[in-house]
Amino acid sequence: MLYGIAAATTALLLAAVLTALLRVPALRLGVADRRRQRPVPLFGGVAVVLATCAVAVTVDRTGVAPLGSGVGELLVAGGGVAAIGLIADVRRIKTRVFVIGTTIAAAYVVPYDETGLPAGLLAVCWIVFVTVGFKALDHADGLAGTVGVVTAFGVGACAAAEVMDGLAVLLSVLAAALTGFLMHNWPPARVGLGACGSLFTGFLLAASAVYTQAGYGLASSAGVLFALTAVASADVLLVVLSRRLAGRGLLRGGPDHLGHRLRRLGLTPQGATVLLGIGAFAGVLVGVLVHMGWTAESGVYWVGAGALVVVLMLLRIPVYGLRRPPPTQASTQVRGQLRVRNG
Repeated sequence: MLYGIAAATTALLLAAVLTALLRVPALRLGVADRRRQRPVPLFGGVAVVLATCAVAVTVDRTGVAPLGSGVGELLVAGGGVAAIGLIADVRRIKTRVFVIGTTIAAAYVVPYDETGLPAGLLAVCWIVFVTVGFKALDHADGLAGTVGVVTAFGVGACAAAEVMDGLAVLLSVLAAALTGFLMHNWPPARVGLGACGSLFTGFLLAASAVYTQAGYGLASSAGVLFALTAVASADVLLVVLSRRLAGRGLLRGGPDHLGHRLRRLGLTPQGATVLLGIGAFAGVLVGVLVHMGWTAESGVYWVGAGALVVVLMLLRIPVYGLRRPPPTQASTQVRGQLRVRNG
């Protein structure tokens, strides 16, 4: 217990220091998110990955807190996904590139001997879905980190209940690293998580949750998995429905995520993050209670119903600007005359 607390504390401090140190290089290299009101450097995710991996490997190699079988492979696969995310932060890559990379990593870590092949393939799809969902949560300051911390504690509790001590240690280290990062990412953020950190976080959480549910029934496992990641799942569902209804391409960005719509309702950036963090905590709490058998499995249906109601309500908020009408021949001629006069 004391070793776990020491490891988490070390990860928190290391992530906080690395995030502050990597901010300047990110600005000098131009690795920043320019979609927001001001450029936000994106090496915060690198700090989270380095702190999590460094502490986890150290406690495993020294024997202080052995990670156990399978957890090392999970960390390696997560590092590979993070590397793809870092490439996406430094230079633009197509969405299908990190989707394919995440699919390969997920197929590598799923425990098929416990899930079976059909359920294992579904688990691969679900890991990819949640990983992409966490990347989408990085649209607002502090949101992906806050939801990640809450989810890590919940999945870690499920791992501890299954006596997966190594996995529980890894998740506590991840939660601590995200907390250290949040010291610099809380609105208004000085550093962003980026694709590197968000993909790494989403992948580790989704794959770890699959580990904790392996061996259980497909229906009950699916309900718990959804409850543990309700906010990320709801955000993906909201964006997909919104863009389809508006006739926009699914890969075309826009201010149509959960945080964007809550801001349209008048919430402050801090208020929107706190509200979604509370929603994540509610879903995670139900998922943990159902997994431990302390409440009926019907609790996950309430989480699903609540998420669906929120999505349908937020869909009513207009977020897309009006399209400009195509220029007429007359307006084109007037613009041409004005250019001649001003030229």
